[in-house]
Amino acid sequence: MERVAYGSAGLLALTLLTACSASVAAGGPGDPGERPAGGAVAPEASVVVTPQDKSGNVPTDQAVVVSAPPGGTLRSVRVDGGKAGVLPGTVSGDGTRWRSTATARPGVTYTVTATSADVSGRQTETTSTFSTVKATQMFDVERVTPNKDDTGLTVGIGMPIMLAFDKPVADRVAVERNLIVRTSKPVEGAWHWFDDRHVDFRPQEWWPAHTKVQLEAKLAGVRGGPGLYGKRDIRLEFKIGRAQITRGTTDEHVLTVRRDGKKIRTMPMSAGQGGEWKYYTTSGIHLAMSREPVTIMTSPGIGPGQAGYYQLTVYNTVRISNSGEYVHSAPWSVGSQGSANVSHGCVNISPENAEWFLKNTLIGDPIIITGSPRKLEPTNGWGHWQEDWHDWLKWSVLKDGPTITF
Repeated sequence: MERVAYGSAGLLALTLLTACSASVAAGGPGDPGERPAGGAVAPEASVVVTPQDKSGNVPTDQAVVVSAPPGGTLRSVRVDGGKAGVLPGTVSGDGTRWRSTATARPGVTYTVTATSADVSGRQTETTSTFSTVKATQMFDVERVTPNKDDTGLTVGIGMPIMLAFDKPVADRVAVERNLIVRTSKPVEGAWHWFDDRHVDFRPQEWWPAHTKVQLEAKLAGVRGGPGLYGKRDIRLEFKIGRAQITRGTTDEHVLTVRRDGKKIRTMPMSAGQGGEWKYYTTSGIHLAMSREPVTIMTSPGIGPGQAGYYQLTVYNTVRISNSGEYVHSAPWSVGSQGSANVSHGCVNISPENAEWFLKNTLIGDPIIITGSPRKLEPTNGWGHWQEDWHDWLKWSVLKDGPTITF
């Protein structure tokens, strides 16, 4: 009897299990599976958007990320800021994740519209919104050098990229990481902050001759400090010309010009006479800053009527510093050129040589002067190459790295 009772219980359990299984299967193709209490259908997995829907005060540099539901893929994603434009982005190789690739604009409400598809191809559209932090003020690039107006688009191998901002920048990390330099040849370089309004880029070594350079300053919406955000993006393209370097010594009174390693001209010169510190020509790595057919020169620190005052009209000048130094035509000192230093600090050459030098010099060409006790300061004009690479990197936030080649 006991054995019969045990067998009946086992048969009953098997019968109940079979009935339960048959009940689930009866739903037929497309049945979603078990239903929660009350008969409601379990919600389908949906697209996940970060920032969350209706988020506010979102930092402009926070990435927008859209993820497809498990087992699904993204068919389209659009992050629309209205007048602020559409935020660009890229999708992962497997089509399951989208991420923004640009900085959002401050004080803008963005609408995220994403369409996903499940394994059967059924599509679902998801919409959400978020608002970015508001700006109390904007900063802009006041000046970028080189530029077409004052340097042309082909420059010398020593040419730095220089950005001047119209307001002080406190968040140097955010700004510097959005300054992208692309080159046609591999170049190692770094940005350098001279102060909170000026950041410049130079290579570790001279630019390779005939290199194409692109700067993309993606600053629109970038945080520059508390409540301070970038106004716009800046794009610059220029080309490095032939490799020309001019060298001169105040001891031997000669300028020698080499192009692509080959000597192409030798010019007698006369440098600063000294006596007073301001009358020495500075020693160091200068760059050609401007080419001027006519320049009016006046005595530094001395006004009309004072002893030593002068005002001269000088022709065919190439500026090499901010302290008033030029390589220029000086017919009055031709007799001393090649043998003595008689100028007030400029480099004097003959009218014929000055005309040739003006025509054959590019903005950014290195002009290296040696022999003077007065050294060129890194902040005197474009004295960027006066700092060795170790010192240059001290004022870089992200330090050195290769440019992006194209």
